[in-house]
Amino acid sequence: MRTIAEINEKILQKKAVVWTADELKSKVQEISVTQAAKQVDVICTGTFEPMESSGALINLGHTDPPIKIRQCWLDGIPAYAGFGAVDIYLGASAMGDYNSLPETTIESENRQLERGGGHIIQDLIAGKTIQLRAIGQMTDCYPRASFETIITKDSINQFYLFNPRNLYQNFIVGVNGGEKPLYTYLGLLYPRLLNAVYSNPGAISPLFNDPDLQIIGIGTRIFLGGGIGYIAWEGTQHFPLQKRLPNRTPIGPAATLALIGDAKQMNATWVRGCYFKNYGASLMLGVGVPIPVLNEEVIRHCSVQDEEIVAPVVDFSIPRRVRPTFGLVTYAQLKSGKITIEGKSVRTAPLASISFSRQVAVELKQWIEAGEFTLTEAVASVPMERTFVPQDRWGSPLMME
Repeated sequence: MRTIAEINEKILQKKAVVWTADELKSKVQEISVTQAAKQVDVICTGTFEPMESSGALINLGHTDPPIKIRQCWLDGIPAYAGFGAVDIYLGASAMGDYNSLPETTIESENRQLERGGGHIIQDLIAGKTIQLRAIGQMTDCYPRASFETIITKDSINQFYLFNPRNLYQNFIVGVNGGEKPLYTYLGLLYPRLLNAVYSNPGAISPLFNDPDLQIIGIGTRIFLGGGIGYIAWEGTQHFPLQKRLPNRTPIGPAATLALIGDAKQMNATWVRGCYFKNYGASLMLGVGVPIPVLNEEVIRHCSVQDEEIVAPVVDFSIPRRVRPTFGLVTYAQLKSGKITIEGKSVRTAPLASISFSRQVAVELKQWIEAGEFTLTEAVASVPMERTFVPQDRWGSPLMME
């Protein structure tokens, strides 16, 4: 029906018809898939959820005399410095050991273990000052041994997010069938099945709307943290071979994507550091993906409803890589506020902000309608034959020798 070039021409003329995923799912209840495909050019999806496999690459610029940084802290949070002399990578889940640092290196209000790399990234994006402390490897060309300064996003060179694993296509629902509270990456799970926590916003989430990644690919331009980003590669733990329903949506964790984007252009509204008690730091991130309506099949996939997608309910009280499950529940059940497990009514709550996920899609829609955001052709498809390889170390030949 259309090409991306034709859609972009309409975008630049401000004539493109753009719907959010919510709007499309509502309209197909009233009109046919064929009619919808004739009317709309782009569907905007969105999510705002914790994505701890994220981080920022930063080039600090050279000092005088020069330093070859081998240890580095930003407001007491360690950054990885095993690159070039003044390149560092700050992971969103990095946390500081404040007791090991001199008293003068950290302001008193930051002496809290709830602060991590995601908070530093948020503060830099917001224009705040961050204290930097670095230790160098002294060489003939890099004679400086240490360096301390204050940085902002305007006093450094490159500052971009490069996130190894974002946009889980689906995830699990966490519960606790044990006798004591558990503090997990899904937050607090109360004992005896008193609550259930899920992290995906459901049918509005980007990868549920292109389940086989036929439209989304490497090089796709996206909304990332309030700025423009791109899909850079498959994500870590990418598992597209997950079992799927007839509508092609997976029944558990499946595809993931690696994302990249200029953090200097982002907005701290959509990039927020967070902390899970007794677990660690993470990053709440807003990501929006436009899906060009190239044919009716795109509309059929984007029409999927919360009643038609499922997630597995996993018991975290069993400390194993593969945990027992209580079966599958739909996202409609999860969003109702209660699910039933073995005859017991269990309260549910999302980690993702459903409201902010919708706002991401709306903001992306506004960019496209204003002619400020055009679509890109994927330069390559995301591989869809990846298996998931665990590390069962005790069973490896090397450990047997």
